[in-house]
Amino acid sequence: MRSARIGPLVVGPDAGRLTLIAGPCVAESRGLCLEVAVAASAICRRLGVQYVFKASFDKANRTSGCAYRGPGLEKGLSILAEVRERVGVPVCTDIHEPRQAALVASTVDLVQVPAFLCRQTDLLTAAARTGRCVNVKKGQFMAPMDMRHAIGKVEAAGNRDIILTERGVTFGYNTLVVDFTSLPLMRGLGYPVCMDATHAVQRPGAGDGQSGGNRRFVAHLARAAAAVGIDALFLEVHPDPERALSDSASMLPLAGLEALLSDVAAIDAIVRAAGGPAGLAEE
Repeated sequence: MRSARIGPLVVGPDAGRLTLIAGPCVAESRGLCLEVAVAASAICRRLGVQYVFKASFDKANRTSGCAYRGPGLEKGLSILAEVRERVGVPVCTDIHEPRQAALVASTVDLVQVPAFLCRQTDLLTAAARTGRCVNVKKGQFMAPMDMRHAIGKVEAAGNRDIILTERGVTFGYNTLVVDFTSLPLMRGLGYPVCMDATHAVQRPGAGDGQSGGNRRFVAHLARAAAAVGIDALFLEVHPDPERALSDSASMLPLAGLEALLSDVAAIDAIVRAAGGPAGLAEE
């Protein structure tokens, strides 16, 4: 079982503690990103959790062509660079085209491959060749064991800093369900696993031109994942989710982050004391 490096952080069995990857769905503004990053970083320091800030410069897979996509590559990377410098935390963003990989690598510490694109060979190869850690989200249509092929593509490009993220699987129209056995199954592939508890409560395309969702289940999924055993937790958070420009129905209010993360960190500590996620997977 390998650990992965995200900038100065180690994620996986060598870390000894949980990592949070969190931020607004899209980099709506410099002020918003700094507000979330400063607050989340302080919370993580208090709870002994490692922190990576995440925001997208472009949401290329919105339900409707009229939906807000983001500030664009240049402005988005400028915002991420400022967060990285001023808050002093690693940063993450997602890419949708192979050409974007090298462009983001000078700014971000974690390159994310969206779930819908986790089979795209050229995208995985380009992400791997940046030398940055690659977070591959499991497609909503994928079996956990099939992620070995995504791993193989990243490894073939010379990169072994890999994280696999669960975000639910399609269960009928506009509905996702989480099979928690996917976490130990994917961890059994040899790399750290992450639970995306906010995208997992989405109802894709169910919001009349946008994705719906039910954020009241985020805490349940996050705590359950910690009990199964995870290396990282992914959350999209916003000071005012109802007014967010993307994923408003599924994002966690920033004001609720500390209480939830405190619960998850406490459960994570119990699991690690009992032998950790790897031990549970081997059982």
